[in-house]
Amino acid sequence: MAALCILQGGTMKLIIAEKPSVALSIAKVVGASSRKDGYIQGNGYMVSWCVGHLIQMASPDKYDEKYAKWNLDDLPILPKDFKYEVSKNTKKQYGVLKKLLHLKEVDTVINACDAGREGELIFRLVYEEAKCKKPIKRLWISSMEDEAIRKGIESLASGKDFENLFESAKSRAIADWLVGMNLSRLYSCLYNQNYSVGRVQTPTLSMIAERDSEISSFIKEPYYVVEIVTDEFSLSTDRIDSKEIAEQLSNLVPEELIVTEVINKDKITKPEPLFDLTALQRAANRYFGFSAKQTLDYLQSLYEKKLVTYPRTDSRYLTDDMKDTVSEMLNTLGGGFERDAKNLDSIFKNEKVSDHHAILPTLGAMKSGPGALSSSEQKLYDLIRAKLLMCASSNLIESTTKVMAEFDGFIFSASGKTVLEEGFVEFMKPFLNNTKRETILPKLSEGNALSISGSIVRQKFTQPPKHFTEETLLKAMELAGAEDIEKGIEVERKGLGTPATRAGVIENLIYKGFIERDKKNLLATHKGISLITIVSEEFRSPKTTAEWEMKLSKIADGKESAKDFLKDIERDISNLVHQYQK
Repeated sequence: MAALCILQGGTMKLIIAEKPSVALSIAKVVGASSRKDGYIQGNGYMVSWCVGHLIQMASPDKYDEKYAKWNLDDLPILPKDFKYEVSKNTKKQYGVLKKLLHLKEVDTVINACDAGREGELIFRLVYEEAKCKKPIKRLWISSMEDEAIRKGIESLASGKDFENLFESAKSRAIADWLVGMNLSRLYSCLYNQNYSVGRVQTPTLSMIAERDSEISSFIKEPYYVVEIVTDEFSLSTDRIDSKEIAEQLSNLVPEELIVTEVINKDKITKPEPLFDLTALQRAANRYFGFSAKQTLDYLQSLYEKKLVTYPRTDSRYLTDDMKDTVSEMLNTLGGGFERDAKNLDSIFKNEKVSDHHAILPTLGAMKSGPGALSSSEQKLYDLIRAKLLMCASSNLIESTTKVMAEFDGFIFSASGKTVLEEGFVEFMKPFLNNTKRETILPKLSEGNALSISGSIVRQKFTQPPKHFTEETLLKAMELAGAEDIEKGIEVERKGLGTPATRAGVIENLIYKGFIERDKKNLLATHKGISLITIVSEEFRSPKTTAEWEMKLSKIADGKESAKDFLKDIERDISNLVHQYQK
């Protein structure tokens, strides 16, 4: 590594970003333009970067050589003080950061890693490993636009304000290490097979395996409906379990039936809120077939290109102070776009925004367009933009009609609807592949006669649950344990993993051979099923892990002790291991 440049007097501020591309954007705004080996310098700033996790938790053999071999008698592994080590692939960049952190001229260190739990961890581990004691400032922004960076630099927060977030992040990493290192070794030793157990991945696998089991054990049951046909439409009964009764009814239906009831309703559907990461991943899987990881990768690229706001958010709302910005965004559309003030107001909820607001296009992108993008990035950008327009548009209004006629104690019914006002659906159409045509019923009133031209008995079968797709699995992960939520805790804080980690969990399960993709479906493999069969209920239960995630959120809010959280996990691991050692 080339020697660091010698600073000529004065003090410097050191900014550390999460990756080089972000560092370049920040350097441009603060006026640092002189490229060095591993950092950029100028105008009183030095801007450098991590490359993901530069520091990682040490493996068990770093505590004691005996742990290099997996033995049941050596468990549980519960270090008093956890060790960390520099990642082999990033030693050079860590060396740069360490030297910069200890330069006399550097009086302040600015954490500009991603504004979230993992970003805090990435920075703090480097800072602590380098044994730096200099004051920390925090750059916390939701957009990579120049103006957002500039405002963020002008209003830096104290690093002390984020110590609880760091404790939460570190506790998450330690919990993952404790569960992974102990339980993977425990079950691998017990069953003489290489198993990998994870705090989040195993409960996620359990949900998939249980769903597959429900499907494979499902026994189809036949049932019947009687359908009668008029000149314009058809009506049918509800489920009839007996074929004989259905056939008798079909044979007895007269040539004319009297309408016994007509229900007309106007159905009003409001647009759903803006996207958080999970909602966007689900939509992109549904419309484009993108995996959760692909969506996150494309979204990260759009963020770094300053086209969308911060990706890893768990909020679907905006703060009140963003009203003018959103109004300016919508003004760029000109006179052809009509806003619905009530719907637009509903997306501004301060209490629903914690660290980051919902995903939006940036103002710059709305004004000048996104420029040249890959096909996949363009699709995702268009979807995010369309979502904003939907939220600012009027409601979908449909006229629904249900016609009923009774014969021999059985109700024949038909339903139809017509769209009165498309509203926000106008902006959804480009993403829909919907050729289904809605039934439009004639105008009928109670007492009208229906001329019956024929009847038929149709056999149908009960249907098993559907296999998980990434869309439905992400929703299930998000809501895992929701029924056990404590009052006052937002649902967004519950579930398996976080919006930022769920894609990685799914990909890891595939990589390790526990699940596989079958077109859009996610299926447990034989290896995955065998693991779920042997892992204790506590460590495969989505409920347990969801409770842990809630506790991690409380640690970040300063409402729970990291020490107590980890002590509970260590106790549970010890109890489990000792069951097999007796």
